[in-house]
Amino acid sequence: MEESTIWWLLAGGAVVAELLTGTFYLLMLAVGLVAGAIAAHAGVSTSAQLLTAALVGTAGVGACHVFRRHRPAGQPAASNRDVNLDIGESVQVDAWNVDGTAQVRYRGAQWTVMLRPGNAPSPGMHRVAEVIGNRLLVDRA
Repeated sequence: MEESTIWWLLAGGAVVAELLTGTFYLLMLAVGLVAGAIAAHAGVSTSAQLLTAALVGTAGVGACHVFRRHRPAGQPAASNRDVNLDIGESVQVDAWNVDGTAQVRYRGAQWTVMLRPGNAPSPGMHRVAEVIGNRLLVDRA
């Protein structure tokens, strides 16, 4: 079996492992293995193939790490409108309970509503700010 075939099989195995685990770093290592395969096709020595694969794979992992570190943190899923379409919707609260919760009818079901800290409990329209389990955290609209 030729050296390039071994490199391609290793690269394919790394891609499969990445698909199973979901880590982008394995994909960068697979790119390094592809670089090793290309070096093998070019006819360079085995040590140069290993060095090429190691340098390209390490550079890819390093670049991925730097990119992820400098990217701003995403909003939590509980309050992210892109993840949860209930965020920003309006609900009508008729009365608040003593414990700071209320029951509202929303999307055809009964929901427990809680006020976000800093809001006074008052009846009326409220806007959903966050979904915590089966409870809606709301602000005064």
